[in-house]
Amino acid sequence: MATPKDLPDVGGFIRDLRRNAKISLRQLAEQAGVSNPYLSQIERGLRKPSAEVLQQLASALRVSTPAMYLRAGLLDDKEGQGVLAAIAVDPDLTMAQKQSLTQIYETFRRENSRLAEAEAATEAAEAATEAAQAGSGAGLAATAAAPSAPGTAPEAPGTAPEAPGTATPAATGPTTPEGTPTEAVLESVAVTEAGPAPAPPSSTPARKAAERATAVETEQTAAAVEEEKS
Repeated sequence: MATPKDLPDVGGFIRDLRRNAKISLRQLAEQAGVSNPYLSQIERGLRKPSAEVLQQLASALRVSTPAMYLRAGLLDDKEGQGVLAAIAVDPDLTMAQKQSLTQIYETFRRENSRLAEAEAATEAAEAATEAAQAGSGAGLAATAAAPSAPGTAPEAPGTAPEAPGTATPAATGPTTPEGTPTEAVLESVAVTEAGPAPAPPSSTPARKAAERATAVETEQTAAAVEEEKS
């Protein structure tokens, strides 16, 4: 591929383009907005044009501005700029063909660049979505694995806690066929045979008076019996 060192200087490059386009020096100077002597000095290599002048000349000559910058040494031979320069100086191509090839080449490059940017944006969005999903899953796992607070152990399902003080101790020992403990049956039989328990003695004044009256009556009866015997 041709490089700026292998190609004529920018002045000779502009002169060749002008001659191939069959444009006079005066006409090109008017279209590019520069003076006729100034353009003549550029073509002879006596003056180095600025980037703005090169852009105006490229527009007037209908060539790619990067190709013009490349020939002037303002760009490196990278990213396909050498292709544009090679098209511009190819003597076998007409000016219309050079313009068409340059436009097609740059269109392909812009389209490829746009597709690359779209793919990069899609990949970035997918990566962000995957990262968000991974973060959500990690949060749920951490919540599920977190230990319970002290003193709040979950109760087993279906087991209601027994109220304190209401537990009935189970009777020990053998039971009857009906399921009643033997000791309870024996105790009930013993109570039935002994009869009802005597009432506790009363200690009221009326009870004491009755007891004294009974004692006096008993003494009188015993005295009467002794008199009859004598």
